[in-house]
Amino acid sequence: MHHKAYFLLILTTLFWGGNAVAGKLAVGHVSPFMLNFMRWFFMFLMLAPLAWKQIRRDWPTIQENLAILLFLGATGFTGFAAIMYKALEYTSAVNTSIEQAAVPMIIIVLNFILFRLKATWLQIVGFAISLVGVGLTASQGQLSRLAQLDINIGDLLMLLAITCYALYTAMLRLKPKIHWLSAASVFSFGAIFAALPFLYWEYSNGNTIMPDLQGWMIVLYAAIFPSVLSQIFYIRGNELIGGNRAGLFVNLVPIFGTLLSVLLLGESLHAYHVLALVLVLIGIAIAEWSGRRAAVETPSVRAPLEKSSS
Repeated sequence: MHHKAYFLLILTTLFWGGNAVAGKLAVGHVSPFMLNFMRWFFMFLMLAPLAWKQIRRDWPTIQENLAILLFLGATGFTGFAAIMYKALEYTSAVNTSIEQAAVPMIIIVLNFILFRLKATWLQIVGFAISLVGVGLTASQGQLSRLAQLDINIGDLLMLLAITCYALYTAMLRLKPKIHWLSAASVFSFGAIFAALPFLYWEYSNGNTIMPDLQGWMIVLYAAIFPSVLSQIFYIRGNELIGGNRAGLFVNLVPIFGTLLSVLLLGESLHAYHVLALVLVLIGIAIAEWSGRRAAVETPSVRAPLEKSSS
């Protein structure tokens, strides 16, 4: 079970790392909120025919839990993606990739606040180490800038985006027991409606850019890989090993995103980026080892919590 979850979550983060690059390539070819809307619209169109039978079977449960399902789609899909695409107008794909390493720490905090789900001390240490890497990236290697609030607006927007995704991951445990096709379809449906205010705001300010050829290629990539495939893989991985541990794998996004940004965009890789990535990897290793050990030592306590989102 663990190996299957790891495989799915690694593919998920590879596609998400590519999404940061796609968002940067989209600048000037399709506006961020138009890209966001089209991404979820096409995802819904692709899933709906496949999911129709499952949705009919799950419909009574979907109706009973419609509010939470739409909320998850609004926060985890549109909330994160729309703000990230906007952030990429002001900051680099390398920065947005590395800053996503803060997601697990925020998940831990939200899980404790909302569900009183405690993390181990070693998990907290691992998250804290990763968070230092995020701080180095946002401050361009000068942590003192954080105290002065001297941070690029794009990096601030990215921190808001990852908070949306952390909330989505923490709240996934409230997802009812419905087929993954049903869940992904309803989430994308909720994302479409949540995307409309962003799209209207962009249009009313005269900033809408309809996609050109490159823009359409980016839309299709975003709809298929970081949307349909990644969201399905992430939901399943979350079911298999739980929110806290699945959230750890988001820290692989900086690795893939940074490598792809350097290779495909030619972005600069500074010493503080390398140090940040090393800290992220150390944090993942410590926190995941601790999470697995705790799951083995206290299965009777943790199992109901970890499986409640399945």
